[in-house]
Amino acid sequence: MMMNQNELSEQEIFRRNSLEQLRQMGIEPYPAAEYKSNAYSKEIKASFKDEDTERRQVSVAGRIMSRRIMGKASFMELQDTEGRIQVYISRDDLCPGEDKELYNTVFKKLLDIGDYVGIKGYVFRTQMGEISIHAGELTVLAKSLRPLPIVKMKDGVAYDGFNDPEQRYRQRYVDLVVNEGVKDIFVKRTRIFNSMREFFNSRGYLEVDTPVLQSIPGGAAARPFITHHNALDIDLYLRIANELYLKRLIVGGFEGVYEFSRNFRNEGMDRTHNPEFSCMEIYVAYKDYNWMMKTTEELLEKICMDVNGTTKVNFGGKEVDFKAPYKRISMIDAIKENTGIDITGMNEDQLREVAKKLHVEQDNTMGKGKLIDEIFGATSEANYIQPTFITDYPIEMSPLTKKHRNNPELTERFELMVCGKEIANAYSELNDPIDQRARFEDQLRLSEKGDDEAMFIDQDFLRALEYGMPPTSGMGIGMDRLVMFLTGQQSIQEVLLFPQMRPQRSANTENEE
Repeated sequence: MMMNQNELSEQEIFRRNSLEQLRQMGIEPYPAAEYKSNAYSKEIKASFKDEDTERRQVSVAGRIMSRRIMGKASFMELQDTEGRIQVYISRDDLCPGEDKELYNTVFKKLLDIGDYVGIKGYVFRTQMGEISIHAGELTVLAKSLRPLPIVKMKDGVAYDGFNDPEQRYRQRYVDLVVNEGVKDIFVKRTRIFNSMREFFNSRGYLEVDTPVLQSIPGGAAARPFITHHNALDIDLYLRIANELYLKRLIVGGFEGVYEFSRNFRNEGMDRTHNPEFSCMEIYVAYKDYNWMMKTTEELLEKICMDVNGTTKVNFGGKEVDFKAPYKRISMIDAIKENTGIDITGMNEDQLREVAKKLHVEQDNTMGKGKLIDEIFGATSEANYIQPTFITDYPIEMSPLTKKHRNNPELTERFELMVCGKEIANAYSELNDPIDQRARFEDQLRLSEKGDDEAMFIDQDFLRALEYGMPPTSGMGIGMDRLVMFLTGQQSIQEVLLFPQMRPQRSANTENEE
């Protein structure tokens, strides 16, 4: 959208005028040619030695973050991908001939905080002791037309900080530039993914891709997003999970497969939920949930060491230790441990009475599984701060899970809880196609009863199981939540580069949407 000149701030008008003056001087403010840099701020500072007799020549590129104009000599702070470094600008060194226009006009008047420049020069230490670059050449690389919200100090008070969460999430590009530490969160996020990949790849498991658009939203209990395929004239769903496709690959003969997937659930947003999120799911043949618990401990311990150099993290003022082994307790025992009530063998009516006694919200759409889940969530979940495997879920809650080998009313399932939040969910996978069909039909009855999160019946998946799937264990890890724990962030929006936001209420959104 074209912007009316009257809508521009004084600073924006000034910067646009500077842009035109640069062009009139024959300086292209957005050059197409490659700029060859050979060093970064962090490495320059780390490798500098005062005793070196030969001056190191460097070429760096980055954004101007501050300037101090002092006549014939000035300083600026340059921010590159690794950090910041001071640059010393001498008029006579930058412009050794008679023509001083590059310094007097371009640097002093037409460049602004936020502009990208390239600097070539040598590294030295100033009289104040700061490692800096003595500029011999300056190249304009990109003109910034909006002023950055740089923090200013007055009488010990900070002003103009870019701290409002809604602004930060909507304009992450500004947040990354001006707020120290934000970029580090996302660097760690990538390192967490890479560490997990290394763990699985070293064991010979295959990373795969499965469909995002699905004819049936299977593999989890959640409300899906619906879209329409024009060419086929059919409705499709954005995947809520990739489980059923990965199991098809186990049927097909792969022994271990995993996928980092983007999943979509048409549900509410809060500090720990975003409608679009990242999940890792892995399935390994000939294993069970006991094996998966041990593997999960090993995986998380490795990731913590790779990313943070320790198994201990601070989350919400609590120290959490991911050092194996983790506590294991069944869901029913966890409820008993926290309420003193043993719900073993209770029917739906009895569970409703327990829920009522414990002041747990319920409604008529809930069956036994949902009631038990609500009771656990309301009375027990928040009490598990250190990593804890909650095991052996009731069969009604786990339609894709193998029945427990010692108790047919339970399933071989665990969820890993940390600080009262689930970060992993795993099963001994149900591979009996007749049992699986009956479980899907139970879900259908829940759907007819009004449960809009009940699973669909996936006939093709049932057909795949009928060809035979070996004993298999599978696990899903919510990657966004894991990143929250390992970076100490209390809100999921802090670990998503571009979280989903509510529409802006302002009538004049300019062109930010």
